[in-house]
Amino acid sequence: MRLRSDIFVSALIRRAEIEGATAMLRRRGAAEAGAIFVKLDRLDGHAALYGPAPQSIDLPEGFARLFVRLHDEEWRDPISLEQRLQKEISFDPDLWIIEIEDRQGRPFIDVVS
Repeated sequence: MRLRSDIFVSALIRRAEIEGATAMLRRRGAAEAGAIFVKLDRLDGHAALYGPAPQSIDLPEGFARLFVRLHDEEWRDPISLEQRLQKEISFDPDLWIIEIEDRQGRPFIDVVS
């Protein structure tokens, strides 16, 4: 059974803030199963965008959700990521967007390659 999106998002925001980062809910999606996107901003002109890993990847024991970086480069400029988010919203209006600001570049999610 998969953890509800609203519960996962609340836990992610709390985890990031406990570790000293700033995390905010930018867009509320479907409570039970909305896709979750995480924008990570290092506050130095570099950012990364993470989205749900493909459904074909089996969740290992102990993982609530897996994410993938949605671009080839390690870091991109924040404006290009905002454009990508707008495309995602037009495709799926029920998605969640979490923004994390962390100078150390920690996404606080489980990322697969």
